[in-house]
Amino acid sequence: MDLFRAGETGPLWIVARRQEAGRGRRGNAWLSETGNLTASLLWPVDAVDPAQVPTLGFVAGVALVAALKRATASGSASPAGPACESPFRLKWPNDVLASDAKLAGLLLEAESRPHGGRAVVMGFGVNVAATPQGLPYRATCLRQMLYDTRAEDLFVQLTDTIVDAARLWDGGRGFSGIRERWIADAAGIGAPVSVRTGDTLVHGIFETIDEAGRLVVRSEDGTRRTVTAGEVHLGTAATAA
Repeated sequence: MDLFRAGETGPLWIVARRQEAGRGRRGNAWLSETGNLTASLLWPVDAVDPAQVPTLGFVAGVALVAALKRATASGSASPAGPACESPFRLKWPNDVLASDAKLAGLLLEAESRPHGGRAVVMGFGVNVAATPQGLPYRATCLRQMLYDTRAEDLFVQLTDTIVDAARLWDGGRGFSGIRERWIADAAGIGAPVSVRTGDTLVHGIFETIDEAGRLVVRSEDGTRRTVTAGEVHLGTAATAA
């Protein structure tokens, strides 16, 4: 973002071998150990409808899952094997799970320059070689899952899949196609979900995401509610939340 403020327009990737002062959601501190993938992509959105800019988060998620599938498809030591169903699932709004444990997180930030120009920074943090400790939720890494994928290999795949996903997204005009791909890899559709937004707790069944990318929750009486943001718990964790 500093480079954007200084005049850089992007697209531009910035990749760190080790990140000691990263930032997660809600300003939480984030440290990424050597061997994990920590990358940010500066993406210009001057010509994009501002209402469509947030849907870039779904582009990032779709691209990352596609990259994970490609990077782990060969040379895998995992008992699951490349021929089995992929363990990688997208958790609304911006996480990637592997066998119900958090594998990766995504973060989007948008900014406009005073004299013109708008851009989004898409941040990717993937546990490749190490799993963070002391987290309030289950987490895993590719090495723990017995994949021998390196961060460099995953990054190479991501640079291709993000281009493919962005082409499908087409400045937001093709979000319906991205939405279909996101739903195909989604975690928890049809299962209980609990979403906390401020002091409000929404319980129900995770039905889908709508054309704006909002979570659609169906309650016991059949009514549907859309959620724009919140802390999400799926499955048995939803019933306990």
